[in-house]
Amino acid sequence: MKVSKEQMAENRERILDAAAQLFREKGFDGIGVADLMKSAGLTHGGFYGHFASKDELMAQASARALQRLQAAWSAIAREAAAHGQEPLAAIEAAYLSPRHRDAPGQGCLLAALGSDTARQGPAVRRAVTEGVRAQVDGLAGLVPGRTKAAKRQRALADYASLVGAMVLARAVDDPALSDEILHAAAAALRLPAAAPAQ
Repeated sequence: MKVSKEQMAENRERILDAAAQLFREKGFDGIGVADLMKSAGLTHGGFYGHFASKDELMAQASARALQRLQAAWSAIAREAAAHGQEPLAAIEAAYLSPRHRDAPGQGCLLAALGSDTARQGPAVRRAVTEGVRAQVDGLAGLVPGRTKAAKRQRALADYASLVGAMVLARAVDDPALSDEILHAAAAALRLPAAAPAQ
């Protein structure tokens, strides 16, 4: 039975959504194509009608996860601004929350797969690089600073702090220490940026 173009597009979206979640939950090597397709409600045989390889799917799923995080950050920033709150603080609070920590399949790709990404091929690394650039650019528009360069430096440092704190909070097996890591990172991000060395 021939599948319509609309159904093909819908199936592709289901595969990408499933992959974006499952890769963050299980790692790039933690799930195979057959189980991924089953999770999307499709048969293994249909995979190659959508993607040339698992690497292509990993790259596109990574891009999707990063785009969705960027969209979520934009929505959080708009909502905070509409209620007279600081957009950057709202993003940081949402990111450094137990809810985010406890749901890696729905959260930040870098916090779930950062070190794994470094071992992937060029397509995955390119998708992640583009996503990181977009997120840093978005943060740079929110952080304080006198110059574009100062704002970018602060955005990079804040982003690294967010991701690093989430990686550590997920890595430890002590819930109290995990919470302490999230709280310490949140407190540090609220400190004024250090003056550049002379």
